[in-house]
Amino acid sequence: MNNLSDQQYLIKLANTKMPFGKYKGYDLINLPEHYIVWYKQKGFPAGTLGKMMAEVYELKLNGLEDIIRKLKNK
Repeated sequence: MNNLSDQQYLIKLANTKMPFGKYKGYDLINLPEHYIVWYKQKGFPAGTLGKMMAEVYELKLNGLEDIIRKLKNK
C-alpha cells in the first residue's frame, strides 16, 4: 500500500527521473511517447518505477500529461 496521499504521489511522479538507459535523467512524464509505448509492449520494470511508467503511459494515452507537468517542483 502506498503511504503517500494521492497529491503527494502525483508530485513525486512529476519529479521522478528515468534512472537508466537512453533517456537517463529525463523526467518520466517527459519521456518520448514511442519509448513509453515500447516499454508497454516489452513490459515495464518491476516495482515503483514500472508502476510510475505505466501511469505515465496512461496519462500520455489520454492526453493528460500536462496535469503532471504543472506539479513539477512543488
